[in-house]
Amino acid sequence: MSALVWWVGVPLVHGAFPWGLSQLAIRHGWDANHPAPWNLVGLAPVGGGAALLLWVSLAHLSQAKVGVEVSVMSGFLVTHGPYAWSRNPMYIAELTLWLGWAVLLGSVPVLVGAVALWAAMTFIALPWEERALEAKFGASYLGYRSRVDRWLGRRTGGE
Repeated sequence: MSALVWWVGVPLVHGAFPWGLSQLAIRHGWDANHPAPWNLVGLAPVGGGAALLLWVSLAHLSQAKVGVEVSVMSGFLVTHGPYAWSRNPMYIAELTLWLGWAVLLGSVPVLVGAVALWAAMTFIALPWEERALEAKFGASYLGYRSRVDRWLGRRTGGE
């Protein structure tokens, strides 16, 4: 079930949904269903976000054991790969995708969606996840949290 959510749900939410939102208003820079050259700048963050999501997925798979069910809260603490640089590389990847789609599609509704996604992550998802990770992994998570920043991925100490 979780593989279905990851490989179908994530592309729908972070690919098809922004495209659908872009249909709600004018696409700035688009003419006759073709983007202006400046819209194509959005391809870089879309590609970067997709690549980062793939790296996140591989980091989880490399640590997972056969028979482990991946759920909202993982049974293991991932601190390598992109997690060595950011505690939330998946969220960074998703926001990067949304911002790239906003530029590529020339869409204000997609940009508003990106801001709403950031707000939901920052004020709802991350506080809940951080409390849950601390409760589940204790000192291991606290040590990791002290070494790696929440968003920007700046390493603040060894590992």
